[in-house]
Amino acid sequence: MNVKNKYGIPDHAIITIAGTVGVGKSTMTKSLADALNFRTSFEKVDTNPYLDKFYGDFERWSFHLQIYFLAERFKEQKRMFEYDGGFIQDRSIYEDTGIFAKMHYEKGTMSEVDYETYKSLFDAMVMTPYFPHPNLLIYLEGSLEDILSRIQERGRPMEQQTSIEYWKEMHGRYEKWINEFNACPVLRLNINDYDLMNNEGSIEPILEKVSHFLKQPI
Repeated sequence: MNVKNKYGIPDHAIITIAGTVGVGKSTMTKSLADALNFRTSFEKVDTNPYLDKFYGDFERWSFHLQIYFLAERFKEQKRMFEYDGGFIQDRSIYEDTGIFAKMHYEKGTMSEVDYETYKSLFDAMVMTPYFPHPNLLIYLEGSLEDILSRIQERGRPMEQQTSIEYWKEMHGRYEKWINEFNACPVLRLNINDYDLMNNEGSIEPILEKVSHFLKQPI
């Protein structure tokens, strides 16, 4: 197993960061990539042709948006493996079906037919032995109070205008999702156990945990 770092983490590894809004996925992605000299993979929202339409009419555009996300994330996953790995990825392809598409269906903003079509396509593309799953999914978790505090601190207008009930529901959905997730190995990290914004050195114990976790037999 080839390595290029002092932690013994394979240089071809693909590590995905998951968690609800406000847990610090982007910060973790950048910190891990810098420490390991890996590439980063971030979600592209500026070129999404459905996002604005979706916020104007959930029921009409939720299916289109989820199909777009599925296609883009699938292509990105394929690209990372064609590069022979060495990536830290911000947000996983699994969250779309396990959380967002499911939420739209259950709240009535996606029809049953569209939801079943989406799930069928997702399963055919992703939940197969041929799909290149990540070596590790790092799930960032914290209490609802801690996450709301972080959302308030970063002050993004769209997030500030969103009701606390929405964040509470999203927090619950993420916890349920990760407890049932089994597509690849999962390392759970509590956001109170490190502070990457103010202490760069706090990435070191995380890297040691990642290294130890990747060495465990599957």
